[in-house]
Amino acid sequence: MRLWIALHLPRLPLEVFCPRWSADSCTVVLEQERVIALSDVAYAAGVRGGLRRGGAILLAPQSQFQQRSPPLEAEALQAVAMALLRFTPQLAEAEEATLLLDVGASLRLFGGIRALCRKVADSVRALGFTGTLSCAPTARGAWLLARCGAGRALTMASLTRRLELLPVGVLPPARAYLDWMEGIGCMTLGQLRRLPRAGLQRRCGRALLDMLDDAHGARPEMHAWLAAPASFRARMELFDRVDNAAALLFGAHRLLLQLTGWLSARQLAVERIALSLEHERGRTAGPPTVIDIVLAEPTWQDGHLLRLLKERLAKQVLDAPVIGLSLEAPRLQPMAPPSASLFPEPGGSKEDWQRLLELLAARLGADNVLQAAPSADYRPEQANLWRSVQQKIRPADLRAQLPPDVSSLPRPTWLLPQPIPLLIRDHRPYYGSPLRIRSGGERIEAGWWDTAQTRDYFMAEGEDHAHYWLFKERGGGAAEPETRWYLHGFFG
Repeated sequence: MRLWIALHLPRLPLEVFCPRWSADSCTVVLEQERVIALSDVAYAAGVRGGLRRGGAILLAPQSQFQQRSPPLEAEALQAVAMALLRFTPQLAEAEEATLLLDVGASLRLFGGIRALCRKVADSVRALGFTGTLSCAPTARGAWLLARCGAGRALTMASLTRRLELLPVGVLPPARAYLDWMEGIGCMTLGQLRRLPRAGLQRRCGRALLDMLDDAHGARPEMHAWLAAPASFRARMELFDRVDNAAALLFGAHRLLLQLTGWLSARQLAVERIALSLEHERGRTAGPPTVIDIVLAEPTWQDGHLLRLLKERLAKQVLDAPVIGLSLEAPRLQPMAPPSASLFPEPGGSKEDWQRLLELLAARLGADNVLQAAPSADYRPEQANLWRSVQQKIRPADLRAQLPPDVSSLPRPTWLLPQPIPLLIRDHRPYYGSPLRIRSGGERIEAGWWDTAQTRDYFMAEGEDHAHYWLFKERGGGAAEPETRWYLHGFFG
């Protein structure tokens, strides 16, 4: 069975200037010099819809007056639609700032219609808009319920009962004939549907009957689905100059929601994102501040990306106020299917481990979270290197470069940063107790191109049965001085 969710944005003309997560200001939106939308502060001051500009100025002289902007509303509606693509690829735009989502195939994935409605509502709130949700077996029926805030109807019988109680004026083709309908006592859709169809068509036109039939499932509905663009770039203007980077998180979250919706629609995962903080324009304009986030494992979910951005923004120092944000995804790859294992990995999956490392790198700095990066070199100091976790190391390439006999040689579990010179007692090296050599020597002569080493390495054992890794340096002259021993590592 097909099931539709309709999302109506009743405060869109206002919230393109004053989103719900911003500080509440006294904002009034005008169209043809009359108030069509206003904030709660303006309403408390006595401003009402339909009031002329002069009257609104007398009641709330501190108000910010904005002219209605259909281009901004269309852009905002597209941003919401892009974010909701993560729930279904079948999404269409309807009249009067309403979006229609065909979610019949998505219910099992998101845990049922109630859980899915909660997720859609949470996404709309995070984007900064106020939405009215409704669901029904037909798209037009869901649209009508959402326009009136009439709740959900999961069956055709329930939808028919709810539609009968709605006022006639909710149908756009009927608004030109409201006086005539009121004169004959036709006030609800149920009463309108019981009128003779032939006479109603002659009086009001075919569009009214078609809309009624669509709502009751009497004829097939056709929709133009929203298509995700081939590449992603989202931008938003801030409503004031922002001096604190942490305050940019709400706007960044809005852009991330659009990104994850686009990734789901295109079946892609992102490896790197770039958030640009745009500063003042004009003569004193400076280049934007770019925050790059490189991921060890590709992702298409906004929760992990939001945590990384939160850590980076908390540490970011702004050189100038920010007036705009833009987000790009320059590095993408196909979305990997989820793991098919029956039981979860003990201690978390590989993706969970990579997300933890990325979060630590964002919080502590990429240079302070390191990973082991062995290199193809016999010298211990060069063979045991550490690199940032954001640098990828391919094990297959590493094994191809290493000498074939390295894995068979004894190596300590812990290598000291600097070798420790040892005392010599009774011609034996001493470290807490006399050390007894337990292996044959391994001669390392390498590094003539940068740091030359001429050493003989041995495994030694102390009286506490601990095993150590020692080396002695060999002099180059004929009159070789007394042998010098050094402690370089410990065996587990």
